[in-house]
Amino acid sequence: MKKALITGITGQDGSYLAELLLSKGYEVHGVIRRASTFNTDRIDHLYQDSHVNGVKLFLHYGDLADSVQMVKLLYDLQPDEIYNLGAQSHVRVSFDIPEYTGDVVGVGAVRILEAIREANLVDRVRFYQASSSEMFGKVQEVPQTEKTPFWPRSPYGCAKMYAHWLTVNYRESYDLFACSGILFNHESPRRGETFVTRKITRAATRIKLGLQEKLYLGNLDAERDWGYAKEYVEMMWLMLQQDRPDDYVVATNETHSVKEFVVEAFGRLGLDWEKHVDYDQRYERPAEVDLLIGNPAKAKRQLGWEPKVKFKELVAIMVDADLELAEEESKIKAALG
Repeated sequence: MKKALITGITGQDGSYLAELLLSKGYEVHGVIRRASTFNTDRIDHLYQDSHVNGVKLFLHYGDLADSVQMVKLLYDLQPDEIYNLGAQSHVRVSFDIPEYTGDVVGVGAVRILEAIREANLVDRVRFYQASSSEMFGKVQEVPQTEKTPFWPRSPYGCAKMYAHWLTVNYRESYDLFACSGILFNHESPRRGETFVTRKITRAATRIKLGLQEKLYLGNLDAERDWGYAKEYVEMMWLMLQQDRPDDYVVATNETHSVKEFVVEAFGRLGLDWEKHVDYDQRYERPAEVDLLIGNPAKAKRQLGWEPKVKFKELVAIMVDADLELAEEESKIKAALG
């Protein structure tokens, strides 16, 4: 039985990856931060299965800002695979807390890489680093590939770029099996509600049922390459199953604007978006990334992977899931009078 460690297991990607690995017979360990309230909603069903059906899922308190705990954890667990998905992952928020973002997103990756060395796991463990299309920022070519120069436009993008190059450096310096997945925007019903896509689908469904009146957004013209998170975690796993480590762009090779996402989401519910969506300057970034579109040709050629869920289907999946949530909310509100 292979053993995997996932940082950020309570997030969108971490929860889908945990499901995937458990379905493949892995023993899965996740790092979660200690907090005064529980933040395990996305994996509660898996954790319950671990007690009822013997699913091998274990959670450990830790933090990417704590290198000592990371070394201890790797010594104790001796994992076969490590997936670093933990981060302060909100790009707009990274402008407000740049130091923390750099510490957790950038230096956090170094702490794991050094912990691998301290625990003498270099020759046996395989490491996945969650890189980001935000590293391309002010794009130097369209579409973006693994060879496109980086030009990050946010503290988050800069921190991801640092972690990305450190992963390459440890691969070349210590012969560590280390891969980076340069994932373009990927969404799902498990996306956090402060991220623009989920913010849109959550608001649209609540507006449909009279639970909300307005949706406030920033730049509607920004264009993104949106894929389905549940599919993208398959690529993370595939990268670590190869004979040689490498870096891959994971994308759909399509780009759509935020406005298109709004139109599609509201249209699925029979709503006129222009009656409900207003502009709010607070959601603008100090430096915007205008266009992202990735070419996943290398992933298709070397790993046989290509995305199946495209833009319209992705929006439909998210709207339908959030409509169910809104209906439940409406029932509770009606019951309470």
